[in-house]
Amino acid sequence: MNINDYKKYISEETMMGPSCVRILEELLKQCPLQFAPGDEILDLGCGRGLTSLIIARETEAKVYANDLWISADENRNRFIEWGVDGQVTPVCEDANSPNFGEKQFSAMFSVDAYHYFAGNRGFFESKIMPFIKDGGIILIGIPGIKDKFEGRADELLSDWLGEDSHMFKSPKLCKEIIGNNNRIASVKTWEMECLDIAWSEWLAIDNNFSNGDKKYFDSIIKPYTCFVGIEIKLH
Repeated sequence: MNINDYKKYISEETMMGPSCVRILEELLKQCPLQFAPGDEILDLGCGRGLTSLIIARETEAKVYANDLWISADENRNRFIEWGVDGQVTPVCEDANSPNFGEKQFSAMFSVDAYHYFAGNRGFFESKIMPFIKDGGIILIGIPGIKDKFEGRADELLSDWLGEDSHMFKSPKLCKEIIGNNNRIASVKTWEMECLDIAWSEWLAIDNNFSNGDKKYFDSIIKPYTCFVGIEIKLH
């Protein structure tokens, strides 16, 4: 993946937080993937479709771009403009009650979204795994708290996040939450390297959300948080 190929798509309109492109770039670097054009991939929590565009271009697979907050019609218009409407299908489904086929997808990506709906044990096994083919792979990049601060999220992050601080979990705890199942071959979690650059590109945007984050970056975000990379391989 060459990030320069996608810079023209990165804007205030498409960004909804720390650069999803940088997070996806690291996931693909750590876990290079190859797919056939007929393979189907789920992009869960795709936001305004930027990650779906990149996944489609980089893999040549068919992508289902699912988001609950952004309408399918809004994303469809962007996919038409970007020339990938035949390859990327916009969907607006609740991750807690998705309407996909059993073992439909060869892979699933979720960038800066999974923590909103999947923080409880058992979620992956009941809500995600049934839709992934045998031998499939799941790649997730989410904000979290560094391993050494696990258990202190409310104490350290609440001035910034308020009652949402509980969603930030350490790489170690994220691995535990995925759980064990006879279909799971391996689970790998790590503190991602893209924290500074992903945040710097978001904080360069001038809107109410990024401006609200700016005052907490040096005091809370940088010292205590990380992005958690998660790679799950199925048998």
